[in-house]
Amino acid sequence: MAKIKSYCNLSDQDLAQLLVQGKEDAFTEIYQRFWEKLMAIAFNLTKDQVLSEEITQEVFISLWDRRHIVQIDSLGAYLATAIKFSVFKHLVRQRRQLQIIKDNFIPAAVFADEEERVHARFLTEYVGGIVEQLPEKCRLVFRYSRYEGLSIAEIADRLDISPKTAEAHLTKALKTIRLNLKDATPLLLLLLDHQL
Repeated sequence: MAKIKSYCNLSDQDLAQLLVQGKEDAFTEIYQRFWEKLMAIAFNLTKDQVLSEEITQEVFISLWDRRHIVQIDSLGAYLATAIKFSVFKHLVRQRRQLQIIKDNFIPAAVFADEEERVHARFLTEYVGGIVEQLPEKCRLVFRYSRYEGLSIAEIADRLDISPKTAEAHLTKALKTIRLNLKDATPLLLLLLDHQL
């Protein structure tokens, strides 16, 4: 009993670290701590209780399966982003099915534009969540490169590091993002390549 109680008293950050080490009790505590919050987010987006439960379950299964490779600074933010992204993936699949049914009612061009906007919005939010979890230097290099358009030399100068170090940080950031998006749809990966 004392063991379970000790996990209840741990911070989210401590639980995340124990999760990476493969501690099942930490995962159980994370599950109990965040299940209702994630269900609420999923339901708010889907308005479907059964679907929300399925998606939330999938997020936790994915969290456990990828526990050794995820980088989590903020457990709540990571899980909230993961649940939104999972809902998004489901909605994309659903929209593709509905497109066949509604083909005579919705012009294809309008549907495609709307889907692209949804993809872009969720991708931006999801990638932003991943970037926030990167180590500080890695995160700064990525932001300077992708958001401010600085060259490797300019980033190195601004951060007072060598160009090779700046390039290594950027490579690590891109690798981490792609690793976290490995289950993304092909269109998302295309959008990612375009954005990155």
